[in-house]
Amino acid sequence: MSNMKEGPGTIEWRRREANGSSETLTPESGPIRRACLRACSFVNKAWELGADDPRKVVHCLKVGVALTIVSLFYYMRPLYDGVGGTSMWAIMTVVVIFEYTVGATICKCLNRATGTFLAGFLAVGVHWIASQSGERFGPIIVGVSVFILASAATFSRFIPVIKARFDYGAMIFILTFSLVSVSGYRVEKLFDMAYQRLSTIVIGVCICIIITTLVCPIWAGEELHRLIVRNMDKLANSLDCCVGQFFNDSEGTNHIDKEVEKKLGGYKCVLNSKAAEDSMAGFARWEPAHGCFTFNHPWKQYLKIGASMRGCAYCIEALSTCLISENQAPEFTKKHLSDLCSRVSATASSVIRELAINIETMRKSTKLDFLIGEMNTAVEELQNELKSLPALVIALQEPKPEPKDPENNQGEPILTTTPIPLVEVIPLATFASLLFEIGARVETIVDAVEELETMAEFKPAADDKPEQNQLNDATLPDQRRDEETLKVLDKV
Repeated sequence: MSNMKEGPGTIEWRRREANGSSETLTPESGPIRRACLRACSFVNKAWELGADDPRKVVHCLKVGVALTIVSLFYYMRPLYDGVGGTSMWAIMTVVVIFEYTVGATICKCLNRATGTFLAGFLAVGVHWIASQSGERFGPIIVGVSVFILASAATFSRFIPVIKARFDYGAMIFILTFSLVSVSGYRVEKLFDMAYQRLSTIVIGVCICIIITTLVCPIWAGEELHRLIVRNMDKLANSLDCCVGQFFNDSEGTNHIDKEVEKKLGGYKCVLNSKAAEDSMAGFARWEPAHGCFTFNHPWKQYLKIGASMRGCAYCIEALSTCLISENQAPEFTKKHLSDLCSRVSATASSVIRELAINIETMRKSTKLDFLIGEMNTAVEELQNELKSLPALVIALQEPKPEPKDPENNQGEPILTTTPIPLVEVIPLATFASLLFEIGARVETIVDAVEELETMAEFKPAADDKPEQNQLNDATLPDQRRDEETLKVLDKV
């Protein structure tokens, strides 16, 4: 008798014998079957990728639309006669500069346009000087100019400021200047060729900017804004799970379920997001004002917030190593400090979540100061309790039964005590010390967010205005009464 067992993406056949045992039947799979299975697996993964983030699918469609529009300059005769055979440069421009976010596209567009214009202008000037120098010195002038400008432009790409904002433009400058200079030596109508190439590149740039800005735009600034908020939530969840797992599971991380393990490793996303934050912040500077973000929005401050979050994430990473340490503190000492440590982690995570809400809504918080005060109070109480821990450990002793005393009429075992070494408390003291450091680093995150609130001019909290209006309404009758009293006294 055989039965079939289906799994995710696989089908397994098993044959059951008379004695109750079962045997797995391996189906014969040829190259065609394996190719079909791989193709189905690839299609499923692609479908899941598009379902998780539909904006990627939209981006692909936008690229297709841009290439279709720019191809009309090559297929339609009137447009082809207007730009000449150099319309292929417009297609190349769309392919190389159309990026996922608006900021990245605008950055590449401006870099390509600027690099092409400067390189074309200098190449035409060098060509004119070479043509006036005769056939003997012309090639020398062109070769020397290519060597000097290409070397200088390449060296500029090592400068941090140029590399961060204009690296692509410097590369386009080298490419365009070399092509125009070399081809101009054999082309008679150099000015017409340079004009046609520049016009087609401008056409491609304009099409890219219009489509990426007006059709379902994906802003790098918003992506950076959301990334910081998500990382704050992950940081708070990771802190709560780490402290809870340390005091609730005495057998290490072997019994952590997948959901808790995912939250526990949330700090890793914070540690690995520096490159993404730098890239998004660099592209966000090129974007126009959109939504709640002005043109001069302080994107650099998000990098400071990310750096302070990574400082806190490093401490959480050190906390996570305490979970897998071979030297664990006794259970009764853990229970003695579990409430205070849990309170410190809970208050610290509450502060981080409140900061995430502030950034997400771009409003100031009315209860942030209260949460910070609670966190500092919990840290101070934990510090005081930790100072008294060695004396407590020396005073406390574990009962150890010994053989029964024959003179004891009741026959009960005699209990003796064995002192606990202080070295066993070191893991717990280390864990608590890391919580102290986390509290201090959470305050650095608070300082960075408050600086962002000032620079970006966050709105006051939603509860501030009603309270202020109620206060004004409550004091208004008293003010009127005082004014009337003053008038009466003046008449008297």
